[in-house]
Amino acid sequence: MTIRPLVILPDAQLRLTSEPVQTVTAEIRELAQDMIETMYDAPGVGLAAIQIGVPKRVVTIDTSKDEDARNPTVYLNPEIVWASEEKRVYDEGCLSIPEFYGEVERPDRVRVRYMNLDGQIVEQEADGLLATCLQHEIDHLNGVLFIDHLSKLKRDRVMKKFAKAAKRDAAA
Repeated sequence: MTIRPLVILPDAQLRLTSEPVQTVTAEIRELAQDMIETMYDAPGVGLAAIQIGVPKRVVTIDTSKDEDARNPTVYLNPEIVWASEEKRVYDEGCLSIPEFYGEVERPDRVRVRYMNLDGQIVEQEADGLLATCLQHEIDHLNGVLFIDHLSKLKRDRVMKKFAKAAKRDAAA
């Protein structure tokens, strides 16, 4: 298991649409384990493979608060098949947009269909934080960032800040 470097805004990889996983292979299992380790190390509650530079439809999530009660789930090819009309606002953050948070309104409950590491198709209903995480990470698989749900002014400000930081880091 390896902790992999995170892809940080404004890296164009974050805008790629990820490719579906055809079959569960040793490579996919290793990717999932690396993602879990990277997610915990960051620390975060969710990670999409594109955030470590792998354009595959793989997501890891663990919303447990207690380190002793860790319970990560790996979602292969997740898709939202139903969303509630009721909405909820969460103050979202992203490992690829460090130290920036913004209030995003999303459906309060969702049903997600995905393939697990055993190759089985599973449906799961989620609400609250898990529902938000699933929507956030599935957005990543489609090249969408949580800042895309903010006002144009806020989004432009964030993009400018991270572009400036990237230029500074490249010059150093």
